[in-house]
Amino acid sequence: MLDQGIISPSTSPWASPVILVPKKDGNLRFCIDYRKLNAVTIRDAYPLPRIDDTLDSLRQAKFVSTLDLRSGYWQVEMDQDSRNKTAFVTHKGLFEFNVMPFGLTNAPATFQRLMDIVLAGLKWQCCLVYIDDVVIFSPTFEQHVKDLEKVFQALQSANLTLKTSKCQFCRREMRYLGHIITQNGIKPDPDLIKSVTNFPQPKKIKDVQSFLGLTGYYRRFIKDYSKIAEPLLQQLRNCQKGNHHLKWSKECTDAFETLKQRLTNAPIMNTPNFEQPFILELDACEYGLGAILTQEYDGEKYVIAYASRTLSTAERKYGATEREALAIVWATKYFRPYLEGNKIYIRSDCKALEWMRTAKDVTGRLARWAMKLSAYQIEEIKYRPGRLNANADSLSRNPLSNNDINQLEVSTIETAVNLWQNTNILDDIRKEQEADSKLKPIIELLKTKPSTDFN
Repeated sequence: MLDQGIISPSTSPWASPVILVPKKDGNLRFCIDYRKLNAVTIRDAYPLPRIDDTLDSLRQAKFVSTLDLRSGYWQVEMDQDSRNKTAFVTHKGLFEFNVMPFGLTNAPATFQRLMDIVLAGLKWQCCLVYIDDVVIFSPTFEQHVKDLEKVFQALQSANLTLKTSKCQFCRREMRYLGHIITQNGIKPDPDLIKSVTNFPQPKKIKDVQSFLGLTGYYRRFIKDYSKIAEPLLQQLRNCQKGNHHLKWSKECTDAFETLKQRLTNAPIMNTPNFEQPFILELDACEYGLGAILTQEYDGEKYVIAYASRTLSTAERKYGATEREALAIVWATKYFRPYLEGNKIYIRSDCKALEWMRTAKDVTGRLARWAMKLSAYQIEEIKYRPGRLNANADSLSRNPLSNNDINQLEVSTIETAVNLWQNTNILDDIRKEQEADSKLKPIIELLKTKPSTDFN
C-alpha cells in the first residue's frame, strides 16, 4: 500500500488499531478498527437508494449487466485535512491513508454520492447504483450495448476503474439485491424461502415438534391451522400416551406440505416496507443457524425472508454464546440488501448476547465480528426466551447445508454504531456457565472437591 501511494507515514495524534481478518482462500484481509473515530464523527445523512424503487426500475429490463469497481473506496481521494484522522498503528510505525479506507462510518454515503454525481443523467434511465453495485439495464440488446458505452465513458471521465473478473455483461437473468431479475419480470430469490420449502420430512417425534414450533408461531395467519395440522398434532398426542414411535401417514404428508406452502405465501410472506425497522429473529444450536427477517407495524407481523445453514466443523466447537454471535454476523451479511441503512432490532434466546452492545475490551474473533456488525444500525439486541423463539429455533435445528446457500463474501467493514463500551465480560461468562445445565454439576463438584489442576 505504501508503494502504491495508498498510505503515507504519519505524525498524527490519532491512532486506530489494525485487525487482520481471515479470508475464505486462507489469505488475510487488512482492516482498521475505526470504532472510536466513528463514535465522534458526525454521520453523513446522504440517502442510499430504496431497494423497492430500484427494483421498480428494472421490471421492464430485458438485458442486464453489473459492474464491480476495483477497490472502490480506494479510488476516492481523502481530503488533505482529514487524512491524519485515518492514522493506524503497525509494527513499522504510524501511517495514514491518502485515499478513503474501509471502515469509516461515512464511507458508504460518500461513495454513493460520488457515484450519483458521476452517473448523473444516466441513473434511473439506463443504470442504477447501490453503493458499489452498478447495474445497467435495457429493453433490447442493441440499446444495451449503447447504454454500456455511455456508462463506461462516464466512469472513464471520472478516472474510475473496473475489476472485469467480477463484472457480468448482457445477462437475461441475474440475482440482484435479494431478487431474480428476468425478462419476464422480477421475482423473489428462492433462496430466501428455501429454508422452509426444503424443510426435511420428520423422521422422529422431535422433528414433528420442531416443525410445529415453526408453523405454530404463525398460526394466526394460517386459516384452519388446527384442522390442517391435526394429523401431526395426533402424533404428539400418541407420544404423550407412551407411543414414542413416529407413524407417518399420507395424511401427515399432506398436512406437512400444506403447512409449508401456507408458510411461504401471503399473508405471512410480505414485501419489505422500508419506512419501518427490520427485526432479525435468530437461533443457533450445536449444528446449525436459523434466521427470520420480519417487520411489525399496524398491529401485524410480516415475514420478509427465511434463512438457515449448517455449522462447519470448526464452528461446531464454538461455545453457545459464540454461536449466537455468529448467527448475527451471518444473518446481517445474508440479508444485507434489506438491512443496510435501516434500523435493526435483534431477537435471540441467548441472554449473554445482551452484553454485545456494551462490552469493551474484546479481542480476536469477537473483535472482528464486532467490526462487521458495526456496519449496521443495530438499535437493540434483546433476549427472547427459547419458548418464544420457536420459529428461528426450528430453522437452526433443520438447517440447509452450506452447499445450498449462496455465500456472499463481506469485503467491507463500515462502522455505523459502537457496539462495545463497558462491561466485565468475564462476569457475564461466569454467570452463563453457572446457569448452564451441563456445566453446573461440574462447577459444583469442583467447589466441593477442589482440584489443583484447575487452580
